[in-house]
Amino acid sequence: MLFRQTMAGLRLLLVLTALLGVVYPLAVWGVTRLPGLHANAEGSRIVVDGRVVGSSLIGVDPVPADPARDPYFHTRPAASAETATGPGDPSSTGGSNHAGDNPDLLAAVRERRAAIAAREGVAPERVPVDAVTASASGVDPHISPAYAELQVPRVARVTGLPEGEVRKLVAAHTSGGLVEQEVVNVTLLNVAVHDR
Repeated sequence: MLFRQTMAGLRLLLVLTALLGVVYPLAVWGVTRLPGLHANAEGSRIVVDGRVVGSSLIGVDPVPADPARDPYFHTRPAASAETATGPGDPSSTGGSNHAGDNPDLLAAVRERRAAIAAREGVAPERVPVDAVTASASGVDPHISPAYAELQVPRVARVTGLPEGEVRKLVAAHTSGGLVEQEVVNVTLLNVAVHDR
């Protein structure tokens, strides 16, 4: 009796191992190869010259080699950042979980607003809200068109591109509109600026 139960349990273990450990993963992998699903299944990778340079779904705030000559558009700040303007640690995502009237959050917002206004050469009142508040994930690749527009003069000056061309690149990487809020994908935009 014990031998028969052991053999039945062993057979069940082998069948379920084959089904759930081999057949099911292969079926899921096969579904990801269907047209229209492949890019999302692979993490929406951005490939330039045969190299993966990022994901269109993840915004990692770039760090310029020389902060005085910063050629990048910047994402929203990350709650995991050690300084006011980042960068955050993309392996540690999430919002700050502070209430809107939290003194630490308000101090961080004031510090970020001052740092961004100094970087962009504008009055602090011109800095949009999304430039100083972290997204829920901390790695959102999208910013508002207003924040992108604020950064256009600096990016144009540092890269040597005409402002009109930089604005066209911003417009080309802006999505949303009638029903959705308009957003600019910073990751794709920075790749496009770098390729010019």
